[in-house]
Amino acid sequence: MWDAIELDRICQKLGIKSIRTRKNLSLRNQSVFYIDRRRILKDWKRKNHRVAFPYYHGNPANDEESREMLTTIANHHREIDRIQVTNRQMKGYILDTGIDPKKVFLIPIGVNCSLLQNSDITKNRIRNELGIPLSAIVVGSFQKDGNGWEDGLTPKLIKGPDTLIETLKILRHDVQELFVLLTGPARGYVKKGLEEAEIPYKHVLLDDYARIGDYYHALDLYIISSRDEGGPKAVLESMASGIPLVSTRVGQATDLIIEGENGFLAEIDRPDELAHHASTILHDSDLAKRLIKSGYMTAEINDYDNQVPLWKSFFNDFVNW
Repeated sequence: MWDAIELDRICQKLGIKSIRTRKNLSLRNQSVFYIDRRRILKDWKRKNHRVAFPYYHGNPANDEESREMLTTIANHHREIDRIQVTNRQMKGYILDTGIDPKKVFLIPIGVNCSLLQNSDITKNRIRNELGIPLSAIVVGSFQKDGNGWEDGLTPKLIKGPDTLIETLKILRHDVQELFVLLTGPARGYVKKGLEEAEIPYKHVLLDDYARIGDYYHALDLYIISSRDEGGPKAVLESMASGIPLVSTRVGQATDLIIEGENGFLAEIDRPDELAHHASTILHDSDLAKRLIKSGYMTAEINDYDNQVPLWKSFFNDFVNW
C-alpha cells in the first residue's frame, strides 16, 4: 500500500527505525502500526507489543462491521496506544468509545504533491494514449466501487456508484462531448450503467500508483459520489493535480473543501446537486481557475512532507528514537 510507503518515509525523516512487512514477525516489545485495522479489531487478542492503527471510515449508524469494531475499541481501549483518524466525524466516533483523547490523532490522508505535479505527460498526450477525444469534457472517477475483485457487477453502495451514474446522466444533458475516465478494479457496475446511458468511457487498470498523476492530467473534473469515506485520497490528489473537484459530504472532503473556494460539496444521495456543481465549474473557466489555485494550496498544506510534525506528535511516547 502506498500509505505504508509514505509512512515509512516519514519515519526515516524522523529518525525512526522501521520496517514494512506483511509477515507475522516476532513483535514482542515492539511498536507496531497496523495499516489494516481489521487485522486486529475483527478478532482481538491481547498483544505483547504497543498497538497503533488508522481508523479511516465507518458510520456506526448504518454499518454493522463498524459497530462491531468500535465496540472492540470500547472494550480494549486501554490496550490500544494510538489511533489515527482522518476527519472530525470519525474522531467523534472514536472518542465515543471512551478511549483517552490523548491517544487519538487527527491526521488527514496526505498527498505526495511531487508525484502528481512532476509528471511530464500533457493532457493531449495522455488523451491520445488512451484514445480519448481531445475535444471531450472528461470526468474522472478513480476507485473500486464494485464488490469483489473480478468484474464488480454488484455495486459497493458505500462508494456511491449508483449516485455517480445518475449524476453523469444529468450532466450529459448540459455538457457536450461528456466522457468518463475510470481507473480501479471492479468497475463493472459503473461501466454497465454508462453503456446503458450511452455515455462513452475508458477504463484503465492502474498497475503502478506512481502513474496516477498521468491520468488526472487527462481530466477536466473529478467527482466523488461516496456515502462514507475516510478520505478519499482523490480529494487531495485532484487538488494537487490541478483538477477541479465536486464531492459529497464525506470523510476528509468535508474538512478540506471550502465551498466555492477549492471545490464544491453536495449532500449524500443528491446526484442533482453533484451535477449542478459540476456543470457550474465546467461552464465557468474563471471559477475553475480559482478552484485550481486554492486547491493547490490545500494540497501543499497536506503534503506528506508537511505532515511530519503531526506524525512526530503521534509517535512521541509510542516509539523510542
